[in-house]
Amino acid sequence: MNFDAPQEHDLLRHSVARFFERELPEERIREYDRARAIPHEIWSHFAEQGWLGLAVGEEFGGSNADAMTGSVFCEELARRFPSLAMDWVLLSMTARLFQEHGTPAQQAEYLPRLVRGDFIMAFGMTEPSGGTDILGLTTRAELADGQWTVNGQKLFTTFAGQANAILVLCRTDPVEGGKRARGLSLILTPRQQSGVEVRGLDLMGMRAGGTSEVFFDGAAAPEDSLVGERGRGWYALLSSLDEERILSAAIYVGITAAALDIALQYAKDREAFGRPIGAFQAVQHPLADVATELAQIRLLTEKAAWLLSQGRDCANEAAMAKLAASETAIRCTDRCMRVLGGYGLVEASPLERLFRDARLGPFSPISNEMVRSFLGERMGLPRSY
Repeated sequence: MNFDAPQEHDLLRHSVARFFERELPEERIREYDRARAIPHEIWSHFAEQGWLGLAVGEEFGGSNADAMTGSVFCEELARRFPSLAMDWVLLSMTARLFQEHGTPAQQAEYLPRLVRGDFIMAFGMTEPSGGTDILGLTTRAELADGQWTVNGQKLFTTFAGQANAILVLCRTDPVEGGKRARGLSLILTPRQQSGVEVRGLDLMGMRAGGTSEVFFDGAAAPEDSLVGERGRGWYALLSSLDEERILSAAIYVGITAAALDIALQYAKDREAFGRPIGAFQAVQHPLADVATELAQIRLLTEKAAWLLSQGRDCANEAAMAKLAASETAIRCTDRCMRVLGGYGLVEASPLERLFRDARLGPFSPISNEMVRSFLGERMGLPRSY
């Protein structure tokens, strides 16, 4: 790995910082957090900057950026507005699915629109009865007379309230050979129809992400809305898991970095007993620990992104990065909150929001318990799930 940051990465970080100074100051971020929604105009601004097309090929108007670039961008977003970073990851990953598994007609139709920001997709995977047991999903889709009919329920579906369509993982065919992964398909289902009902969920953290539960009751989708091979939707998703985990890790690297910045500045400015509180070891030591752990998770995330960018196996590193970064963000936002004391609990403090947002990490997009089980199996231990 080359530890000198490429010039384009530095330029990207500066561009993101300027964007927030110009378009999204803290007061506006707090407004969107309270409203539990990010207005569409933000995505229009992202499209103007070319940020919606980072994962999309140049032939469709994107920039075909690698995982390292995506990780840098995601970290910078999360330093200021983690909900926005989470939503961008979703948009990026759904674009990646079309890029790698869509038909030529689907790619020509949807990828340029995704890049322009005039087509928003949600992704319906988790269900109330399944949670981590994704393969036990109960949502069904049947094909008849040139149309899919979708029935079921999805939970924790980000963007569903704003989306033009929801990419639904559902069972279209019976289980084959006892393998539940077979027979699942991805159906792009239009949202604006009577068969689709979206109900918003009021989360404690990542509030502006717009998470909802979705009910499909005879929802209709055209026959050509199948993304990827019929009955092989789960395998299409597997190809994107490493990148999703790397980008998720980058979110929690960004949260940790932002919390440290806030606590450091407070330790320099706040005085007690005639000097800045940063002069006391009880404040210095936990911040030194935060700085050390931040360096560790950033290196692990960068290594995983670098491996993926080189086309090399990174399943272990991606899983470890997600595990370490999300757990570290929990510990470090807590330490930084203790430095600020009561001021950290005031809603006007960005740390209050970062503290809440970090709490999603241990169980999204995959629980850290499942990550540990995956790593255990990769280490040669018996499969535990």
